[in-house]
Amino acid sequence: MSNWHSTQKFDSIKGFLRHCSQTKNVRGIKKLHAHLLRTGLLFISLSCQSKLIFTYTTCLHRNNSKTFTTLLNCINSTDPLPFNMILSDYCRSGFSFLALQTFSFMHTNGVPLDTYSFCCSLVASCSMKNVKFGAQIHARVEKSGWLSSVFVGSALVDMYAKLSLINDAAMVFDEIPVKNTVCANALLSGYGEAKLWVEGLDFVRKMRSLNLNCDHFTLSAMLRSCAGLSAIELGRQVHGSVIRKVSDVEADVFLQSSLIEMYGKCGSVEKAWQVFNLAGFGYKGERKRDVVLWTSMLAVCGRNGHFEKVIELYKEMLREGIRPDGVAFVTVISACGHTGHVKLGIKYFESMVSDFGLEPGPEHYSCVVDLLCRAGELEKAWKMVNEMTLKENGSYSISMWGALLNACNEFGNVELGKLAAHKALEMDPHNVGIYVLLSNMYAKFSMWDEIGQLRELMKESGLKKDVGRSWIEITS
Repeated sequence: MSNWHSTQKFDSIKGFLRHCSQTKNVRGIKKLHAHLLRTGLLFISLSCQSKLIFTYTTCLHRNNSKTFTTLLNCINSTDPLPFNMILSDYCRSGFSFLALQTFSFMHTNGVPLDTYSFCCSLVASCSMKNVKFGAQIHARVEKSGWLSSVFVGSALVDMYAKLSLINDAAMVFDEIPVKNTVCANALLSGYGEAKLWVEGLDFVRKMRSLNLNCDHFTLSAMLRSCAGLSAIELGRQVHGSVIRKVSDVEADVFLQSSLIEMYGKCGSVEKAWQVFNLAGFGYKGERKRDVVLWTSMLAVCGRNGHFEKVIELYKEMLREGIRPDGVAFVTVISACGHTGHVKLGIKYFESMVSDFGLEPGPEHYSCVVDLLCRAGELEKAWKMVNEMTLKENGSYSISMWGALLNACNEFGNVELGKLAAHKALEMDPHNVGIYVLLSNMYAKFSMWDEIGQLRELMKESGLKKDVGRSWIEITS
């Protein structure tokens, strides 16, 4: 068989397997398997073997470990390539446990483990949100000396960081003999996810001492830390570094979005507008402001109380042909609530499904409840919260009951407020915020006996009101 004909044949086999996997055509898979065995084609192409095993396990036997092991034994080779192909397919398709089973099979049966094997298995461990598997792979990395690979080291740092084990991630980073910007950014991302802003900025200084270059991701992470600390002066310095180091900064929508969010969280809406107006220009001068940039600017306006501007900006966004996402709708519906545009807010909420095919989440329902509460439509809000509680029995439902309780306080509906508080405390008996809202309502209507009973209940439960605090940046 010529190389061209064999390549064409194997491509058609892979295409058929892909179709069988999508349609769950068990009979077709078995027929093809029998044909490949009879013709001997199964043993010619390792790629064909790996695709067949992937289809079998994901479509037929994903929970049958005995069948899974039998299929892997069909690869009569110690070449890691077909196993790595299977590992990669499992990771990309979301079958993390099967990926880890493949890695275990390789280790048990003497198949050499290489950089690709370790990296894929660490990604699978991270996807399963279980550090136990990752720690075992880490031990194998240490014993086999693969920590000397910056790729494996970066995968380990990334795994620990994404599982919120920042100290372990930092320890692995320190142990990597040859470091690069990729593994440094993995740790920096972990600091950001854990909201350890100061530690993140300290780590950037450490990167400089290690002669590691700051790329676009590093600069974005620095801006995120500045936003978290409301450190506008430091943010301006990072902005200066962005201008000096990034030649096409106007075309980098992610950096531009980070700049907009940083200025917005620091209260400098005017500066955020300046960045937004310059953003999105490519080399040829065409304007490409994507949904990320628009959503960032919408959030800035909403966060700083420019609610009418949010609605105006949303309309401009639609005129420019940008398709809004779920985050944009949260901001614009919330803005409608603050400006009293009840019908407009309901219209935008309904347009999520009718015009854009988006499924409203609990956060969108929370915005609509807040919208109705601000307009005094307490009965409608009560009905919506009850419906959502049946679907989402979690923190979002508690926040909706809290919004309803706050509205009852404002509009003087004490009985409905009590019911809302009771519903919220049923879901979370230790939610201090609900107790505080209920106490404020009692105080407003001089219900001192009820306040006394509430305080006794909080004391018995060991609950205390959180102490508020704020900070400002002082410059000389």
